[in-house]
Amino acid sequence: MELKALRAAVNGISVHRDLMETCMMTRLAGLLTRLRFNGGDMALDDYTYLFHALRQEGYEGLGDWLWDQLRYTETPYSRLIDQGKSDPALEYAARRDIDTLVLLAQTDCDRFIDAMKPLLPDEFAPVLAGLPRWRAAAPFDFDALTRFYRDHGAGEFAKYRAFLWEEGKLVPVADPDCPKPEDLLGYEHQRGQVEQNTRLMLAGRQANNVLLFGDGGTGKSATVKSMLYLPGMEDLRLIEVEKENLTGMPQLIRSLEGRRQKFILFIDDLAFDQDDKTYSALKTILEGSLERRPVNVAIYATSNRRHLVRQTFAERAGEEVDTFETISEKTALAERFGLRIPYLTMNKAGYLALVDHLAAQAGIAMDRENLHAQAMTWEIRHAGRTPRVARQFVASLRA
Repeated sequence: MELKALRAAVNGISVHRDLMETCMMTRLAGLLTRLRFNGGDMALDDYTYLFHALRQEGYEGLGDWLWDQLRYTETPYSRLIDQGKSDPALEYAARRDIDTLVLLAQTDCDRFIDAMKPLLPDEFAPVLAGLPRWRAAAPFDFDALTRFYRDHGAGEFAKYRAFLWEEGKLVPVADPDCPKPEDLLGYEHQRGQVEQNTRLMLAGRQANNVLLFGDGGTGKSATVKSMLYLPGMEDLRLIEVEKENLTGMPQLIRSLEGRRQKFILFIDDLAFDQDDKTYSALKTILEGSLERRPVNVAIYATSNRRHLVRQTFAERAGEEVDTFETISEKTALAERFGLRIPYLTMNKAGYLALVDHLAAQAGIAMDRENLHAQAMTWEIRHAGRTPRVARQFVASLRA
């Protein structure tokens, strides 16, 4: 295709308008325009900018950059495929866009350079001869892109598996701190309940909201995070929500409905003091709102408190006529979690078995009786037979 025809086709891109607003595509469209209307100096500036920007972002060719942008930027077409719907007009427009982008990616740099030659004075000849080139190739087409959307979805949820919800925005976590299931020992029954509930959601059925409560260091948070690495959980996404951001959760939940991925909204170390404003917000989110919870969303929370809310003896023997109602109000939030799983400190045998396992992993060679004696001494000093205490003990031996 001639460059002037390519310029016209690029100007006609419709479904992928957001892509055309990026700095890379703005400069590329500018390059084509300046070559069409005799802007040699500015065309050269656009060309050198493009080469620098591609290398700066780690791409050898424009096609490689476009392939990433198309996969991980949401468009009306990607959402259509993600939701399994059909719209012939939108599909036709998207195909035209992609065909144009393929031609653009396949355009050899020499064509741009040759077009600049008659637009610049002779002293630019050595500069043009020495210009670097990017690779001209298109590692995608319309059918390949459509298959990707069907298999993985689109946008950030196709690229990342873990996120933080901060001040009304999703922040992707490229390398989440999530333990592998094989790194966990003990609490098999509790972890099995969480896994069963999560697989229910992955199967497209309504799952329970889950509260994991109990002693600190027992692996409640690790259990939730480990779900990402279980077989068959490829469509699962984990979004961690700080308690301070609970009031924005309805907005988040609405944005997730209808997507192919399944989402755990994870609230770690949840607890409320008296008159906490976020208490009623979460209570409504769990149950009581006019909006139903989408089947692809579940709320998982961990807490050291069984009822989530601090209670005092004064409240139990307070001045209210019906103290039972006061206590019921305090426990109402925890009861709105359909699945409540206790994590208590391990018995002696389980604790020592975990110590043996971790010591073997760390390559610590020690007499078993001596190892156990030191482990029990450590446990007494650190108040609790938990996985956290066991890991800290083994770490002290390794040090």
